[in-house]
Amino acid sequence: MLRTFLTTTVACTALALPLTLAISASDTALAQDAVVNVYNWSDYVDPATLEAFTEETGIRVVYDTYDTNEIVETRLLAGRSGYDIVVPTGPYIERLIQAGALTELDKGQLSNLDNVWPEIAERTAIYDPGNAHSVIYMWGTTGIGVNLDMVRERLGEDAPLDTWSLVFDPEIAAQLSDCGIYIVDAADDMFPSALNYLGLPHDSRDPGEIEQAAALLSQMSAYVRRFHASEYINALANGDICVAVGYSGDILQARDRAEEAGSGIDIAYFVPREGAVMWFDSFAVPSDAPNSENAHAFIDFMLRPEIAAANVNYVAYASGVLPAKPMIDEAILNDPGIYPDDETMDGLLITTAHDARTQRLITRAWTRIKTGR
Repeated sequence: MLRTFLTTTVACTALALPLTLAISASDTALAQDAVVNVYNWSDYVDPATLEAFTEETGIRVVYDTYDTNEIVETRLLAGRSGYDIVVPTGPYIERLIQAGALTELDKGQLSNLDNVWPEIAERTAIYDPGNAHSVIYMWGTTGIGVNLDMVRERLGEDAPLDTWSLVFDPEIAAQLSDCGIYIVDAADDMFPSALNYLGLPHDSRDPGEIEQAAALLSQMSAYVRRFHASEYINALANGDICVAVGYSGDILQARDRAEEAGSGIDIAYFVPREGAVMWFDSFAVPSDAPNSENAHAFIDFMLRPEIAAANVNYVAYASGVLPAKPMIDEAILNDPGIYPDDETMDGLLITTAHDARTQRLITRAWTRIKTGR
């Protein structure tokens, strides 16, 4: 999954930056001796929870952000990243474990580990057996954001909107291309979605099947205005486009921004009925983390129900902490785009890390799809 790119350092300062913490004078001396270096997606934490962690523990949070899994993977594989906490998505957790880039967690230091949602932990164990190297933070789906008025004007009031046909069916996509379609720049989400739409195994490694998905995505690209990691959020919120394929929380952020602006733009998020990729972002500690003990303290703090709920209420993604639910805003908890019902959950697609050959095949195909070559 992806977020709007912004690099911020949380330091002892009073600058008015979104993720900047102001540490009181009495805490400064202690904070200089204790630090945790966090590398996370942007717009993905309530700044007040970081401040609360520092106030309680005296550990200063240095918080940097990235916008793709490839960036954090490259940093860790190069070694000496300096980070104590990273938050990669499932298949990247799997690859980083295989590369020896993540350390096994000391669960004796995680007193709140029992708060992890068992059903979610069962799914994340696909990437990290026994969840030995990681702890779930947030999870969600990759689906479709729609400007309801613009799309219904073109397709009709009764047209189904919970379907990949909006972008994969050329007859439908052609009708929507004039009002604008954005696609998240994430091959790891789009290829499984295309494979599944074609009735093929969504996690296929078969070159012929991957080529079929590539052909479908290439056909789709003729109607796409832009592929981008995050620009679809503002484009959808501002009414510049009518359809965006992206991450659940991002689409819902766009909806909320439109509502706050009073623009009259009505945005909805749909989990496609054919199936959607379910992703998981988990806390992990790099093998060469300089402050492993502080990293464990940070993870344990984030597993507290009240802290997890605060983060959910801020970012509108689903938490992996089950006891947080009673403290989550009802509008978020009851939104099926954030917390899908059981039937929808059963139909979500879980992907795993590709082998090197398959990854190269998909990466090259995705480059061709985006460039139209």
